[in-house]
Order: sequence, then C-alpha cells, then structure tokens
Amino acid sequence: MVKKKERPDVGSMFDSIAWRYDFLNHFLSFGIDRSWRREAMAMLSDRYKDPVILDVATGTGDMAVESMNLNPGMVIGVDISEKMIELAGKKVFKKGLGGKIRFDLCDSANLDFTDNSFDIVMSGFGVRNFSDLRKGLSEMHRVTRKGGSVLILEFSKPTIFPFKQVYDFYFRQVLPGTGRFFSGDREAYSYLYNSVMEFPDGELFINILKATGYSEIQEKRLTLGVSTIYTGVKN
Repeated sequence: MVKKKERPDVGSMFDSIAWRYDFLNHFLSFGIDRSWRREAMAMLSDRYKDPVILDVATGTGDMAVESMNLNPGMVIGVDISEKMIELAGKKVFKKGLGGKIRFDLCDSANLDFTDNSFDIVMSGFGVRNFSDLRKGLSEMHRVTRKGGSVLILEFSKPTIFPFKQVYDFYFRQVLPGTGRFFSGDREAYSYLYNSVMEFPDGELFINILKATGYSEIQEKRLTLGVSTIYTGVKN
C-alpha cells in the first residue's frame, strides 16, 4: 500500500520536464509506448468517418499525432502545461499536420467546449494526473457526442510474479534517478511512480467509467499489465 502524498502543482511540474519529456518516455518504456498508442487507436479504427477528436492532457501531442490513423476531420489537444503545448505545436508543424491538429491551454476539470462536441474524447497517460478524476471524466463525457467514444490509455499495475516485483523496483528505484539524470528533476519521476500506484486501475476504473455514464466498456491490458486501454460509449 503506497502512502498518498500531497499532490504537486502538476502544470508547473510538467513545464519543468517538458524539454526532455518525449525522450524519457521512449527511453524509460524501451520504446513500447509507441506500440501502445497504435493499439489504442486500432480499437476505434473504422468506427467513425472523419471523426472530430479531443485529446485531453495531450502532453507533447503523441496521442493526437497517432490519431491521424483514424483519418479525423479535426483533432484538438488540450493540456494545463504551457510548455508541453508549445512542444506539441512544434511537433505537428514539423510533421505537416498543422491543418489537422491544434492545441489549446485548458484544464481537464473545465473543458472549454460545448456539450456533445466530439466523436472521440481520449487521453493517453493523462487521466491519473487530473486534479479531480471524476470531475475530469465527467467533463470528457459532457463534450462527447451521443454515440461517441471515450478512449483512455493509462499505466496500470502488473500482478504476475515475478514481473510485478521487477516492475515495482524499476518504477520506484530506477526511474526517479534516471529521470533526474536526464531532466534534472527527480521529484517529477517520483511523482510518476506514486501516481501510478494510487490510480484505480482495472475493475475499479471501469466502475468509475460506468458511474460517469459510459457503457459498452472494454479493457485491454498490454505488456503484462504495464498499461491498459479502456474504451466506452456515450449513449
């Protein structure tokens, strides 16, 4: 049982590590995070024609870029970290996707969009950072169109011995030191471990999605349970 610690200022924390965020994500996951995003998009492929997509807690925009596989009409990424948004904008400009993807500074607890605006509302490794998980999910539900989908890719906790023990050691002991070496901020990567351990994954999270108003919920665990894809439909 991990003792819950006082929550840091998440926006400022991610501002401080934004310049190394992509490199560390790929390095610390051994590049597997790219395949996780592809698998997430595959769960919604061919479900919608030219979908309008909202990517909440977009970070540097990797999920937004990956969503191009769904042939969207438009993708909007939002985040509370201004520096993450700046890097995301530069990324899509270099990829020539500026006409398809745009980014806005926005808090998950107060999404600045009207009800029923998006075919797909998604988040990749972001919901565990919400200041209020249920409020953030409710906001995602509010702006999803009827018949639209939620797509969430998030870290989870492996349960298989001995992989569970190796994973726990890596996240608690190795990752913070490596993160500090490359980014200069050990606290941010200690926070990562605590946020994953405290996140209500699996059946607990599915029940929260149901309580939020989603149905037809599916769960797909990846890489022995290191991450999980959740999808649901707004009726």
